[in-house]
Amino acid sequence: MRRVYNKWFSESLSKEMELLVFGYSGTPVLFFPPRTGRFYDYENWGVIAALQNKIERGYIQVYCVDSNDIESFYAATHPAEKISRHLQYEKYIVEEVLPYIRDRNPSSFTISAGCSLGGYHALNIALKHPLEFTKIVSMSARYDLSLSSSTFPNLFDGYYDENIYYNMPSMYLPNLVDEIILESLRRMDITLVIGKEDPFLPNNMHLSQCLSDKKIDHNLFIWDEEAHRPRYWRKMVPIYL
Repeated sequence: MRRVYNKWFSESLSKEMELLVFGYSGTPVLFFPPRTGRFYDYENWGVIAALQNKIERGYIQVYCVDSNDIESFYAATHPAEKISRHLQYEKYIVEEVLPYIRDRNPSSFTISAGCSLGGYHALNIALKHPLEFTKIVSMSARYDLSLSSSTFPNLFDGYYDENIYYNMPSMYLPNLVDEIILESLRRMDITLVIGKEDPFLPNNMHLSQCLSDKKIDHNLFIWDEEAHRPRYWRKMVPIYL
């Protein structure tokens, strides 16, 4: 399987960022790592190996990017600074990574995908930039990072501002009324995957209802157990990507 490593100094983040590319052709998949994860995690966990057949047949080309969660959502800073740093990461993806992909892959289709917090990144960035993506696959994610459970804290400690609102799909999607934007979202292929024992199943069901209310076709697949582990993601990716 063709594997390419690259890194460059990101002007958006003012630091070096790394990524891995698997495959030589096919629909590009922008694959976000789980919370605070690294660009090599999916390879180490066998998730890429689970996609080997599709990659080697040239159906997909997978771009595993690094996260910046340690400096944003999981940083020991004020929540306003957390979301500000996240927006710099979004700028890095849109202005640096997507052009990198376009320069290497002429496909007119692009998939945004991720697991756990990576699933949040995948869905949020595609909803905000629907002309850049044709498909979303989000696995084991929550779409409002102010929600909490016994193992997943409220990442904003009760703080709320406009930047947080416009980056939490569960918050902004219900109030989205611009028909031009909605029509672009309706052209997308959207898949949400969650375990029935995952603490954020209700959030996934809420988002699914929001999409339905906006007449945005999508699929919500509910797996047994919590399904928030690499062993589940290895099973999910060949099905949904």
